[in-house]
Amino acid sequence: MAFISDTLARVKPSPTIAVTNKARELKAQGKDIIGLGAGEPDFDTPDNIKAAGKRAIDEGKTKYTAVDGIPELKEAISAKFARENGLTYKPNQITVGTGGKQTLYNALMATLNPGDEVIIPAPYWVSYPDMVLLAGGTPVPVECGLASNFKLTPAQLEAAITPKTKWFIFNSPSNPTGAAYSLSELKALTDVLLKHPQVWIMSDDMYEHLVFDDFKFVSPAEIEPRLYDRTLTCNGVSKAYAMTGWRIGYAAGPEALIKAMGTIQSQSTSNPCSVAQYAAVEALNGPQDFLAENKKTFQRRRDLVVSMLNQAKGIKCPRPEGAFYVYPDIAGCIGKTSEGGAKIASDEDFASALLEETGVAVVFGAAFGLSPNFRVSYATSDAALEEACRRIQTFCAGLR
Repeated sequence: MAFISDTLARVKPSPTIAVTNKARELKAQGKDIIGLGAGEPDFDTPDNIKAAGKRAIDEGKTKYTAVDGIPELKEAISAKFARENGLTYKPNQITVGTGGKQTLYNALMATLNPGDEVIIPAPYWVSYPDMVLLAGGTPVPVECGLASNFKLTPAQLEAAITPKTKWFIFNSPSNPTGAAYSLSELKALTDVLLKHPQVWIMSDDMYEHLVFDDFKFVSPAEIEPRLYDRTLTCNGVSKAYAMTGWRIGYAAGPEALIKAMGTIQSQSTSNPCSVAQYAAVEALNGPQDFLAENKKTFQRRRDLVVSMLNQAKGIKCPRPEGAFYVYPDIAGCIGKTSEGGAKIASDEDFASALLEETGVAVVFGAAFGLSPNFRVSYATSDAALEEACRRIQTFCAGLR
């Protein structure tokens, strides 16, 4: 009898974390590494939010809290949804978890049975399929390539739905591509979903505040109120508020689902960190002016990276609408050999050779379900991005 669960054989460790760890190891060895793998802002948490966390410690707010969030935070989340999304959620329709990942995982664990299918547009965040597998469900990836700007079409969604479909995971703006769905594009998808009442929508809105130019963010339940009763709207403070390490995510949806998610959490982690919850209250209720400044910085970096990568031989880099990622196509590099003698037969080979020969760490596209590509996180300094892109240009120019 095997000691390790058979379930674990169905999943793999996060490739993004693996790349970040590898970059750290090489840096510790004294190598000149530029890490473009981590999906977290390089900004510090705003001072007012840090002060709220310190104040919570000083006031002794360091005990257990309600399993799925303190009342003050649920009220702040409810106000946020009303203010920014035109969505009404009562506190008993809201759950708070240890990061956005936990809320997604809790929902899948609370609802999936063997044979249940979950539609996931690819490229996707690396954790979606593995969380479905851990929960006993069947991920159904649907490839959305360069031709559609990495976005799912209504025809693709319709074709993927079967009587076994339980969830459709929707992420806009997207990790890893930065692609975001316009109002009309999302409405076309919700029109399809209205015809299939067995399908629930898990909307991962984590990058909501990071959209560029004149793009307007919309969420499924906001655009189609008839889907409100079968939509779980997920978000968190990690990306917009530069609070990745504070580990606070949240979700809102039908009361019965939220209660079931709370049951899962009560027997796993119990409550999120009390201090982080009070800091998150300040994040949502406090000044929001820095969001616009941060967005300007990210937009400038996006334009820099897109321009420089499109000057690299064999690379095509679309200009995304949001988040802080680009997802270049490297079909023009496949089948070649690097100056260091590495055979580039896949995007994993490309990323590996790039790291070994230039010191630039990126995540290969196969990890996100669509090849041949790689993901760049441009959540780092302009100087580091310029140097990294120059190294990528040199690397690509040397391919033969």
